[in-house]
Amino acid sequence: MKNIYLAILLSLCMAGPLHASGFGVFTQGAKGLAQSNAVTAHVTGPSSLYFNPALLTDLQGTWFEAGTTLVVADRTFRSDATGLGEESADSLKTPSSFYFTTQLNDQVSAGLGIYFPFGLSTEWDKDWEGRYIATTSDVATTNINPVVAYRYNDRFSIAVGLDILYLDAELARQLNSTLIGVLINPPEGLGMLPDVGQEFSGDGWGVGYNLGMIYRINEELSFGATFRSHIDVEVDGELGFQVPLDAAPLAALLPDTGGSADVRLPRQASFGLAWQASDQLLIECGTRWEDWSSTEELRTDFDQPLLGQSADLIPRDWEDTWAVNIGAEYQLDNRISLMAGYLYSDNPVPDSTFDPTVPDSDAHLFTIGTGLTLGDWTLDLAYGFEHHRDRSKNNQIGVSTGMTANGEYQADIHLLAASIGYHF
Repeated sequence: MKNIYLAILLSLCMAGPLHASGFGVFTQGAKGLAQSNAVTAHVTGPSSLYFNPALLTDLQGTWFEAGTTLVVADRTFRSDATGLGEESADSLKTPSSFYFTTQLNDQVSAGLGIYFPFGLSTEWDKDWEGRYIATTSDVATTNINPVVAYRYNDRFSIAVGLDILYLDAELARQLNSTLIGVLINPPEGLGMLPDVGQEFSGDGWGVGYNLGMIYRINEELSFGATFRSHIDVEVDGELGFQVPLDAAPLAALLPDTGGSADVRLPRQASFGLAWQASDQLLIECGTRWEDWSSTEELRTDFDQPLLGQSADLIPRDWEDTWAVNIGAEYQLDNRISLMAGYLYSDNPVPDSTFDPTVPDSDAHLFTIGTGLTLGDWTLDLAYGFEHHRDRSKNNQIGVSTGMTANGEYQADIHLLAASIGYHF
């Protein structure tokens, strides 16, 4: 019984960085978001450095672009046990991006991008039903991405880039002190105890690479493809416990300790076919693949033993995912354009390992936007509504802690993006 409880304890406090990476962040530019990221085969300005760096050969001169996205998530839970509903705390995040690109000559372009490719923010009350599984899951990544693009001829361009990624994570939950007390054969008189707070914070660096290509089939059609490699990150951090005075006998069993976990972020590939339907209208459809099946397990090592254990191995069994999208841009005149798009994506988390740390489900994304050109300046604005399908948790995660938080989870996400660019 002690070993079963320990496995749950360690997996939940340390698996968060890997779990949270189940959410890719694709709001890397307002013009891309406005078209639901169906922009692999046509240029969006400097943000093409992220979406397909081979398109940088279509940008003349030197460009700067900076942007940010307001991301507001609304998550709810309805319990199978009580029938009552819970709402997560309001979550507001602002993933931002910066791009610099320059045309070195007629064939070679280069650029530098700084953006946030993976992230997660989920926060539940400390007294909610699933508090022994998760209360706070906050993970952020920053990627520094230099690239070089080469135009082979008028039809074909390629690009290669380096991904230098920093990951930072903060994860928290409550521990069932009374259950721990029972497991350690407590002294007589030790009864119900208040929860113990638990928090893990850690960070680490990793390096990968990315590739892009664009083939202009004719004046109306172009095909684009990109690939991003695995990025392996060794996350080093500290695991701490906040033990209330009423639970003081447990303090010696739960010492603060350091730990590390090797996290593998997935390979990604995208493909797009763009059609210049008229002088004013451009339409692109595409697909994206993500290699979440590489998230099979997580090993965590501790600087000092915790409840008699110094390491743990936790299965995850995630699955690869696919997304399909379509976007369009209509040029009203030489200054104003209108954009819209739709994306559908499935999720990597199987029913057997689904939990409120990453309450992910299949999603529909609907987007609209506009672009303004004022001399050497550009301004793009976009709004997106992402609806996640309701999903039920009906598994044994959390059973050894006394609460499974089985029930129905639902999420809606609102995205409001703005990007401003300048070229000379």
